[in-house]
Amino acid sequence: MNRRQMIGSTAGVAVAAATGFPASAAFAESSTGSLKLKGNIHHSVSQWCYGDIPLDDLARACAEMGLESVELLWEKDWGTVKKHGLKCAVGYATDYGIPKGFNHIANHEKLIADFERMIPIAAEAGIPNLICFSGNREGQNDNVGMVNCAIGLRKLMPLAEKHGVTIIMELLNSYGHTDYQCDKTSWGVALCEMVGSERLKLLYDIYHMQIMEGNIVDTIKKNIRYIGHVHTGGVPGRHELDETQELHYPAIMRALVESGYKGFVGQEFVPTQTDKLDSLRKSVLICDV
Repeated sequence: MNRRQMIGSTAGVAVAAATGFPASAAFAESSTGSLKLKGNIHHSVSQWCYGDIPLDDLARACAEMGLESVELLWEKDWGTVKKHGLKCAVGYATDYGIPKGFNHIANHEKLIADFERMIPIAAEAGIPNLICFSGNREGQNDNVGMVNCAIGLRKLMPLAEKHGVTIIMELLNSYGHTDYQCDKTSWGVALCEMVGSERLKLLYDIYHMQIMEGNIVDTIKKNIRYIGHVHTGGVPGRHELDETQELHYPAIMRALVESGYKGFVGQEFVPTQTDKLDSLRKSVLICDV
């Protein structure tokens, strides 16, 4: 190590100690090997953020890092991650997209049929969660939308309870996802209480909820019983979780651990670095408290 390298290394350690962000992935891992993870967080990653990397290659890299899951996959892809020793923490059950959800009764026939078909299949494959959406308001009152969601989701709960599969309703910001109805934690919590089953939880997306309401740590602590899955993302821009954005992810992850959260944390940021997998490594380390 020459003087310049030593100075850079010393400065990097100081930055990491002061900020809580690893200054370089080199401090906790080899460039291609396993991350030295603490085991308090179950790490996952959303496949769509790495769509230009073949899933087989992504799964292999994630397994080498020590992640546990690649998520947001269709049934046809579950076997690909399984062969690398990974889970799919969240699967898709229906090809109805984000705008067409449970908040409109007209969507229920297809949604219920799709979920009823997929719940047993997910259980057999070891998929713990299937994602669902409220859908867009389309001029509908928030209370009416909540009641409609509850009507549809209640019909699925006996089957979900029987098979041990959790349906997770994602919280999204209604600026980027214009008109989306489940855009506040309070709305999602009220829906969970209305449905009244442990097999309906929220997908608490930190990026989206920072945009809509902030107060992330306190919200997590107060509502942890309703949170079944977590997504990350830097604000603004939905990029890396480093010092360039406004959220301090080590503190957020500590709040999850201290609250007794046992679910997965899915990295769902869009990498800006050329080496996207290196970007993933660094963000996982930031979250590994």
